[in-house]
Amino acid sequence: MNMTGNTILITGGGSGIGRGLAEALHARGNKVIIAGRRAALLEQVAAANPGMATATLDVSDPADIVRFAKEIVAAHPTLNVVIHNAGIMGPEVLTAPDYDLAYSELTVATNILGPLRLNAALLPHLMGQAKATIATVTSGLAFVPLAITPTYSATKAALHSWTESLRHQLKDTNVEVIEIAPPGVQTDLMPGHAENPAWMPLDAFITETMGQFEVGARENLVENVKPLRFAEAQGKYAEMFAALNP
Repeated sequence: MNMTGNTILITGGGSGIGRGLAEALHARGNKVIIAGRRAALLEQVAAANPGMATATLDVSDPADIVRFAKEIVAAHPTLNVVIHNAGIMGPEVLTAPDYDLAYSELTVATNILGPLRLNAALLPHLMGQAKATIATVTSGLAFVPLAITPTYSATKAALHSWTESLRHQLKDTNVEVIEIAPPGVQTDLMPGHAENPAWMPLDAFITETMGQFEVGARENLVENVKPLRFAEAQGKYAEMFAALNP
């Protein structure tokens, strides 16, 4: 991906990793559009970064994705980079007597069906650009799950697999495919994450991730996530699973 001169859409761009990427890419001379459900939050981010654009989108809603895709291409015809970042994460006790599938289903709709549907809606446009990039934000938990967040971990594993297939199917086209797999990062994705001293500070994660973009890594892996990413290959899966799930 070129580091400047792009028109970049980032879902979930109002906070956390999405906002961090948006601000870093905006600072490098790209036109950045941040999308999400909370219009007021998006406008706050845009106000802090003059020239950044906003658009509302609920990635869990298939009808809203259709509406959004038409509007975003019309408003930003030079769109050539899409970063599928929006996601939710929450604890689930699968053995609880009152366990309700509703949150699990919302997690699937947001974390995996959202990127699939949005990609299907925007891919024809991206393939019409001279050069384009699709990036997915998965997780180190795609490779070693956190048992208390089973559906989140499973959706990220699915998104990793899907990204691999998408990259292969687009290998002879103008569209490159990048996977960003974060470790635990200090954001507000779940209560307490931002204050967790064992997790990677957001600014350090963004700095290292931008460096991976600059060298053209198709798997964008900061050093902190590599123990998870390569646990199985290195024969350390059981050890890593036990460390995550004492």
